[in-house]
Amino acid sequence: MSDQQQLQSLVQELQMVRGQIQSLTSQMNEISLTVEALKTQSKDRAVYRALGAILLEVEDRDVLSKDLKDSKQTIETHLVRLNERETEIRAEYTRVAENLE
Repeated sequence: MSDQQQLQSLVQELQMVRGQIQSLTSQMNEISLTVEALKTQSKDRAVYRALGAILLEVEDRDVLSKDLKDSKQTIETHLVRLNERETEIRAEYTRVAENLE
């Protein structure tokens, strides 16, 4: 693969990784807001969870809260890996770009 083709490939991969980072960051922020809203929601009011195209009433808020926190932790772990990969791609891009000069 030529350096020019490698640069193009790295740019595409970087764009894909950045898109995933943005998407996961949005999901994590949404989960954080949901967890906070769940804490302040009155116990006598129903809470619902989306499951596909329907909403189901939640019977155990503690289980829901734990599920949300677990999901957030999983996303955070994945974000760390994606950020590391982004750094690697940027370093490789710099190396290949310098070879072109």
